[in-house]
Amino acid sequence: MKKIFLILFVIVFLSADGSMAYANSNVPYHTYNYDYWEDIFYTPAAYIPNGSISGTDIGVGFLSNPQDIFVAEDGRLYIADTGNNRIIILDSQLKLERVIDSFDHGGTLDTFNGPSGLYVTQKNEIYIADTNHYRVVALKEDGSLLKIISNPTSEVLEEDFVFAPLKVGVDYADRVYVIAKNMFQGIMAFDNNGNFTGFSGTIRVTISLYEKIWRKLSTKAQRERQVQFIPTEFTGVDLAPDGFIYATNIDADGQQSIRRLNPKGQDVIKMKANGKLSGDLWWRYGMEYSGASRIVDIVYRGNGIYTVIDTTRGRVFTYDHEGNLLYIFGGKGSQKGTFKSPVAVEMKDDQILVLDSHRGEIMFFVATKYGSLINQAVSLRYDGDEASAVKIWEEVLELDSNFELAYVGIGKSYLAAGENKKAMEYLKLGMDREYYSIAFKRYRDDILKDNLGYVLTGIIVLVIVQSIRSVIRKRNQKGVGYDE
Repeated sequence: MKKIFLILFVIVFLSADGSMAYANSNVPYHTYNYDYWEDIFYTPAAYIPNGSISGTDIGVGFLSNPQDIFVAEDGRLYIADTGNNRIIILDSQLKLERVIDSFDHGGTLDTFNGPSGLYVTQKNEIYIADTNHYRVVALKEDGSLLKIISNPTSEVLEEDFVFAPLKVGVDYADRVYVIAKNMFQGIMAFDNNGNFTGFSGTIRVTISLYEKIWRKLSTKAQRERQVQFIPTEFTGVDLAPDGFIYATNIDADGQQSIRRLNPKGQDVIKMKANGKLSGDLWWRYGMEYSGASRIVDIVYRGNGIYTVIDTTRGRVFTYDHEGNLLYIFGGKGSQKGTFKSPVAVEMKDDQILVLDSHRGEIMFFVATKYGSLINQAVSLRYDGDEASAVKIWEEVLELDSNFELAYVGIGKSYLAAGENKKAMEYLKLGMDREYYSIAFKRYRDDILKDNLGYVLTGIIVLVIVQSIRSVIRKRNQKGVGYDE
């Protein structure tokens, strides 16, 4: 009965506009999160709209179907103005610095054709996924040509493969990672000379025993109509300072759309017990904004925190290094602060930037007290300073008593301090079974240790009493025998 009520509850709220309702007059979208049981609960807004900029605002005319943005370490903002075949650079104060729409290529003026992705290195070298020219163009800071990556060849690539890069990332060793159109084998990796070296993060699709049997029994025509079991496609990429690749991919089942790839290309991301890392846990089918979240971009923010964007319902999701969902904001609509077609997400200072390709605008979101407190506490927790995070977690709970991670943070602090009984109380509220078990075992050991003297004394007394009773019983038995 409880399950039926929960399903009806979710359907009623989702039928309104594709999201759970949360009454907050300060923001144009609903804010919520999920608890341990995957039930939805309302939260204060973690981020609120803080303005936007368009091409006309910065003096370059309308942005035509822009597909990517990047914030460099020096604060410059780079925009891939895809439809206008140019790269726009703003200074750290978001004032127009210059527009790159051509470059010198061996004495010939060369241009871009549908640049869909870009990445800027620590040396301010600009890597551009020049999609419709089937190449990656790398420019120096002054706009002069550094190198071009095109026409990769390898035994693992099909002869008719067309290299059409969509997104690009570069690590500290100048290794280049490219998400290419219709490439399902993984993210393409190139060395610092532009030579193709293989794939990173190939996602294997498993086929159930039922599906295998069904395909065996199906006719050729039926098999052709069935779903093709091929690896899924990547959609976004970002590089952490330590060289780990954060990437997003399509997952129609809503299980895992986020990857953290080590230098060997293996996915080492941490996930919660429910095994889901793909935006919304609940969604509906057959209506507007239906289906699983389609995660299209990611930005690594430091301290194990990363943010992704869902283009299906226009939601922005933020996670910590353990896969905990910290907060959700955003939504689709016509109001300021909502999206039509969000395609890219970035961080500038403490603000989250979202690029809307339909509107040709970059929207800015600033943290509220609630969001700022969570960011601070998670950062301290990532550094192992659970004790300093306790007061911050307590402030979070004053704003949102349902935030389970705050209880876990406080519980772990008590656990580290040896206050195991208090740790049990908070870890139970935080639904952290693993650390609750640890706290329970330690508390049990404390009880035994504190009462060991009494326990041993009791055992000795029981042994003595039992011995006396045994002696008396034997004497009585001997006495009875003598009388006879």
